[in-house]
Amino acid sequence: MGGADPSAMARGFRLSAELVAGVLVGAMIGWLLDRWLGISPWGLIVFLLLGFAAGVLNVMRAAGVAPHNRID
Repeated sequence: MGGADPSAMARGFRLSAELVAGVLVGAMIGWLLDRWLGISPWGLIVFLLLGFAAGVLNVMRAAGVAPHNRID
């Protein structure tokens, strides 16, 4: 790894952390809703998918592929 660009590695770690965080937060919310409402496993399934979609969207925004929605 001697010739690797440190800024590119940092960007890669940031993008992977964005995706993992979205999935984990979605799974946590779904699991909590399952426990609270007793609807297992539907909350986990739905929010895991929503977390994955949010993570992918965050990665695309961070990579500059999708525009940031900013209200001026």
